[in-house]
Amino acid sequence: MPNSRKTTTGSTTPSTSAARRTAEFTGFRPAGLAFLRALRRHNDREWFGRHRATYETELKEPLAALVEEMDVRFATLAPEIVGDPKRSLFRIHRDVRFSSDKSPYKTHVACWFHHSDAGRGVGASAPHGGAGFYFHVEADRSSIGGGIWMPPRPTLQKIRAAIDDDHDALGAILREPRLRRFGGLTEEHALSRMPRGYPATHPAAPLLRHQSFTIGHELATRDLFSARLPDLLLRDYEQILPLVRWINAALGLRVVTRR
Repeated sequence: MPNSRKTTTGSTTPSTSAARRTAEFTGFRPAGLAFLRALRRHNDREWFGRHRATYETELKEPLAALVEEMDVRFATLAPEIVGDPKRSLFRIHRDVRFSSDKSPYKTHVACWFHHSDAGRGVGASAPHGGAGFYFHVEADRSSIGGGIWMPPRPTLQKIRAAIDDDHDALGAILREPRLRRFGGLTEEHALSRMPRGYPATHPAAPLLRHQSFTIGHELATRDLFSARLPDLLLRDYEQILPLVRWINAALGLRVVTRR
């Protein structure tokens, strides 16, 4: 899993009024996936500049409309989770400062729905981040997910402390039949040994070895083209919500009943 009008220093409550909405989500189109496929072969600024209009109309604009639609739905499902069409979208530009791969652009688009009291960042560089929901589109592989991905050490320590204190609660969530279709927590970056301070005999050893706490699954391409995609996402996110709320509770982030 791997960038809401919320900033890392404060929070605001997004408006969901009809006046704020600028577009209706009607589905992505094959032209958007074709753009991403071509970007793999022509990952340079000159090519992207000539095809920027396609990126804007076929990917960025429908993704922003999807975020807007999901924010309206989260207002009922989980009011503490927010999406903003300007800030929930991850930038397509890559940070190449410390990478040997200097390709300037990502070959996917994605967005992140996060807790309104947390920062919108994701990963080790997001010290104020919490758990949320993710949506990802590639030319030949798209997916959804939820949880928290590779949090910084202080955040990870809080989650492990909560597991140590009451691992049965998290275990019960993960054993829910409705989560079986997600295949359990992803094993990405899981430690081969126990983290420092926890014995190998700990009853929650498998959970404590995780450095990410995410679940998800791939989407069928036909779902991307459907105007009913928000309904499909809402169904899946509702099933993942208990995990997201457990993680956020471990981080001191509240459940909200209304905006």
